Amino acid sequence: MIDILNINGRVALVTGGGTGIGFGIAQSFAAAGATVVITGRREDVLQEAVAQIGNGARYYVQDISKQTELPAFVERLEKEVGPIDILVNNAGQHLKKFMRDTTDQEFLALLQVHLLSVFSLSREVANRMSARKRGSILLISSMSAVMGMTQVVAYTTAKTALIGLMRAMMAEYSADNVRVNAIAPGWIESDMMFKAINADEQRKNKIMSRIPFNRFGKPKDIGNAALFLASDAAEYITGVFLPIDGGAAGGF
Repeated sequence: MIDILNINGRVALVTGGGTGIGFGIAQSFAAAGATVVITGRREDVLQEAVAQIGNGARYYVQDISKQTELPAFVERLEKEVGPIDILVNNAGQHLKKFMRDTTDQEFLALLQVHLLSVFSLSREVANRMSARKRGSILLISSMSAVMGMTQVVAYTTAKTALIGLMRAMMAEYSADNVRVNAIAPGWIESDMMFKAINADEQRKNKIMSRIPFNRFGKPKDIGNAALFLASDAAEYITGVFLPIDGGAAGGF
């Protein structure tokens, strides 16, 4: 049964794979035999990440929010590395502000990174997967798509919209054996998460009180779930929204 999780020889693209959750996913994929490609905006971070990932991991400096560049980026990657078998839309940024203080520009900037660019990149990759009659696409949503939270209106809107995008893609691409699923990480240890909560002790305590496991998750927790959904072990699973949250969504 372990062999069914093997993705040896497959090309996996993980956006925002240099740190945090994306890095954890990239590590899991590489350990399972995939040729992993990570993207990000900071070359020094990417260089350090691929050195730690090993197993032939590669990186491309690419700002995913630049939608007009994405078709050429996908074309280049497939020519230089190979057909993309797995896509993980993970790249993102955070904005902690009450709605009353969030400007139109800030709102749009979050949508650009978390939703609009995901649509564009997924379309380019899914169309190629469709022609090859195989592929797995993962969208990284959030617990903010499950429960209402203050001070994250733009982030919440984008991450909730990803669920609709996932379902629409599932309906359109399943006939071509392209699977599309979404993961909703809970509170997972990362620089972005700690930046968001460390300055707000009350919010941090409230979060911890909601987690039955009484601890934050680790990037590998998301990486292992992503590996399952991307592997043949999940070959009949598509259109799934999977919270990985230590029980937070259902806890009391």
